[in-house]
Amino acid sequence: MTSRTMLLVVHTGRAAGVRIARIVADRLTATGVTVRVLKPEASDLGLESAIEMPVSAAAADNAEVVLVIGGDGTLLRAAELARPAGAPLFGVNLGHVGFLAETEPDVLSDAVDHVLAGRYEIEPRMTIDVTIRQNGGVVASTWALNEATIEKSARERMVDLVTEVDGRPLSRWGCDGIVFATPTGSTAYAFSAGGPVVWPDVEALLLVPISAHALFAGPMVVSPESVLAAEVIGATGGQGEVSGAVLWCDGRRAVDLPPGARVEVRRGARPVLLARLCGPAADAGTNTGASFTDRLVAKFGLPVAGWRGGAGFRAIVGSGEQPGQQSDPPGQQELAAPTQAQHEEQAGDA
Repeated sequence: MTSRTMLLVVHTGRAAGVRIARIVADRLTATGVTVRVLKPEASDLGLESAIEMPVSAAAADNAEVVLVIGGDGTLLRAAELARPAGAPLFGVNLGHVGFLAETEPDVLSDAVDHVLAGRYEIEPRMTIDVTIRQNGGVVASTWALNEATIEKSARERMVDLVTEVDGRPLSRWGCDGIVFATPTGSTAYAFSAGGPVVWPDVEALLLVPISAHALFAGPMVVSPESVLAAEVIGATGGQGEVSGAVLWCDGRRAVDLPPGARVEVRRGARPVLLARLCGPAADAGTNTGASFTDRLVAKFGLPVAGWRGGAGFRAIVGSGEQPGQQSDPPGQQELAAPTQAQHEEQAGDA
């Protein structure tokens, strides 16, 4: 019988995360699964049977699943290990909103049962590859799952940027920065900057200026095959000094951008894989769009009272009922709007 291996990535700064990780590890070990943990987290977790791994892609090599216990920031950190290994991420949300996580602690037991039974599907999420050029040469390359953001490095002044789409100039802005986002990242920084929510199964790239001093400075959605670019003109202070900008990818990887630097963004060559639960109650073939709609309603506490829906698809928001299950006839139950959730936690949760 082939042995099974799973990697645990945990927000050990939270007592709840450590406690849940120990419960999950004990459960996995009892069923014969080999559990790996990251060396910097091992002492806090205190799992004697776990194998300690360095913080590198090798930690996720041949892992069936990377189990992430924390918020979206922790999952973005785990994605750095899982993406090159091609391992799917399964998140247990300890954050505020947690769009990337698949389950909550109060239903953890059932979620672990699904994972152990292999009742999950793999959902690829589009990424972006980012190239930084200076004086015509490549000085850095990186990637992002949510977004690549060019931000001003001097708080007291705007940064001057000129943008480009598919080799043609678009506009020059004095602004606080620009967000290049994926559909997955449309509910993160891009959303805070006024960008649209894009369903994750839509293939597109987003360009969202941040506080641009211009009439034409709205968010834009372009083809996933487009190449977006921005060149740093700089920011001029009152004494004539010029400062550059800084590039942040998923709030984790930073590159300084001096005046004259050029950032190019294109569709990533390799996606990030997310593990999504499925089972007898789910429709054949996961309907990503429907589940994301439910997630939006639950995470943001959107008002949906009065919705009746189509026949056979009247899932009661907040009841846990899956699409395709039969709900009570109209009028016998009221739709309950969930409590107001806080805004999605940023990558500082890592």
